[in-house]
Amino acid sequence: MPMPWTYRQATREWQAFLADARDEMGLVTDHTTFTAVEGVLRAFRARLTPQQAIDFAQVLPSVLRALFVARWDLSAPILPPGTREDWTAEARALRHQHNIAPENCVAATAIALRRAVLQQDLERVLAELPPFAAEFWSTPGIDPATLGPRIV
Repeated sequence: MPMPWTYRQATREWQAFLADARDEMGLVTDHTTFTAVEGVLRAFRARLTPQQAIDFAQVLPSVLRALFVARWDLSAPILPPGTREDWTAEARALRHQHNIAPENCVAATAIALRRAVLQQDLERVLAELPPFAAEFWSTPGIDPATLGPRIV
């Protein structure tokens, strides 16, 4: 079997994702974008069982997948679904002393994610997760034709 694309092109995929997230959030640096994205991923992961989280991670590009599972405390209780306001507050609380994640960090990360993965794979895994997952990664008001992987 040939090497999967996501491993061969990991840097290109990650840089494209980070640029999309940075642009959507209106941030200036990759550092601030990284912290915002990490906070969003942690907020989502905190609401999933380990199996659900691993199932979701399978559709992510390799670097994003690694970030999604990094520093995961499996003994932490699973949080209730919550709301976009809860998810945003949690994302902004990560490393709060230098986190400048904007109010749209969840929506912006969802847009960047949808530009980084195959839509049918994402929709399939979201359909298998708790109902809040589809809302978490929704992109209302965004033309679906502008979404989908930029690096293929």
